[in-house]
Amino acid sequence: MYEDDLYDDDYYYAPTAEERKWAMLCHLSALSVYIGLPFGNILGPLIVWLIKRDDSPFVDEHGREAINFHISMAIYVVIATVLCVILIGIPILLALVIASFVCIIIATVRASDGRSYQYPMTIRLLNPRRRYLY
Repeated sequence: MYEDDLYDDDYYYAPTAEERKWAMLCHLSALSVYIGLPFGNILGPLIVWLIKRDDSPFVDEHGREAINFHISMAIYVVIATVLCVILIGIPILLALVIASFVCIIIATVRASDGRSYQYPMTIRLLNPRRRYLY
């Protein structure tokens, strides 16, 4: 692919400030689990994504990514909880909580910059639509 093709008007998409704010909210709403809202890490991004996914491809992409990551983290937490029986799950749970928090902050910063972000360790349950360059 040539560099000129990368910046073709049909392919390149620059998100507006409003879209960047909604994409940031997709990621930041997941922090609601840390203030005691059960499943807030999944429900927060899901609600924002369902409201704005048809209005913006940028918010759609960030919302899908956030939901995929937090569902994946929920699966990992269940596995780590089972492993707590043999005491190896406790440090894994701690590492998952720290990694989740750090990844949410990084994703939020990327969204505020108008850039794409893919969370690590993510099972892609919601398939991405067309990818845009940021």
